[in-house]
Amino acid sequence: MMIASGMLIYSTLLAGSASAQKIYQGFNTGNTFPDNSSKEESDFRKEFTTAPKLQDSPGVFNSFRLYTTIQAKTEAVPISAIPAAIKTNTSLLLGIWCSGSPPDITNELSALKAAIDTYGADLASIVIAISVGSEDLYRNSRSGNKNGAGIGTQPQLIAQFIKKTRTAVRGTVLADKPIGHVDTWSAWTNASNSAVIDATDFLGVDIYPFFEADKDNTLDRAPDIFDTLWNRTVHASRGKPVWVTETGWPYSGDDWGAASASADAQAQYWRAVGCGRLFGRVNTWWYTLRDANAESEEKFAVAGDELRTTPRFNLTCPPGSGAPATVNVSSGAGVVGASWLLVSLIVAIGFLLV
Repeated sequence: MMIASGMLIYSTLLAGSASAQKIYQGFNTGNTFPDNSSKEESDFRKEFTTAPKLQDSPGVFNSFRLYTTIQAKTEAVPISAIPAAIKTNTSLLLGIWCSGSPPDITNELSALKAAIDTYGADLASIVIAISVGSEDLYRNSRSGNKNGAGIGTQPQLIAQFIKKTRTAVRGTVLADKPIGHVDTWSAWTNASNSAVIDATDFLGVDIYPFFEADKDNTLDRAPDIFDTLWNRTVHASRGKPVWVTETGWPYSGDDWGAASASADAQAQYWRAVGCGRLFGRVNTWWYTLRDANAESEEKFAVAGDELRTTPRFNLTCPPGSGAPATVNVSSGAGVVGASWLLVSLIVAIGFLLV
């Protein structure tokens, strides 16, 4: 009964969200490769042209979330993902990296201002919003410390950084862009982080049932776990928009609680959570197009390192899932699609003849 009640809230929220604004779907991308070498404009361009061409995808994946606005190996040069996105008409959720020792966003804001000066209206045309921080509150938490997640940042400081970002874009082409923060569901539902919710225009939430070892996190329970954590975040949001900024299931890596990584599990999670709950209904940046986090033993990439448009598994969503129509149809999927179309036509003709 608790799950059913939660799904009603979830479905109602999605209906309102989908009718009110354009829905974005895409992937996350960092500014380095697994060997810590820098991604250049050509590397980002390859990602941005591969994603919308993925075979049998439910709608077009032409949006990317960035973790930082700074080009790797530089102090404050704007990330080369920006010109790549402009040239490929790829929308961006810009990122401002906030955690450090000590935490500071001076260079991030310098890079952002330089990007505004350089690209102007072209930048504004592709930017959806700005996320100030990524999982800083989780890394600052007891569970983050226990899991060795790295350096975090206090909620009051994140709220200050959000205000500084608003000041930085005031009077510029990005002045009307929403400014928010990305964190885990557990951070958003922690009352001690309420100052960040107060400061944001939207909440970006990262939900991974795979890592919820204390919730009997078998694959078949993953959709229910996702729904529960999503609804808890929505309840904590005070009516502000909630976007899914990371979710996915690994195809390789160690077991985590009752969860096991495999390509088949990755595909099942895509269909159950992505197709059944998110695509076309909630702004979603899936984790991820290609692997780049060398520190993570779990690998999540939908495409291989060579970025072929043939994905690791069939991205086709089941009929009736509510996801957008399949695009970039492969020959095999085309036969299936044609079969469903033929059946639909036969049923329709029969109905008219009755």
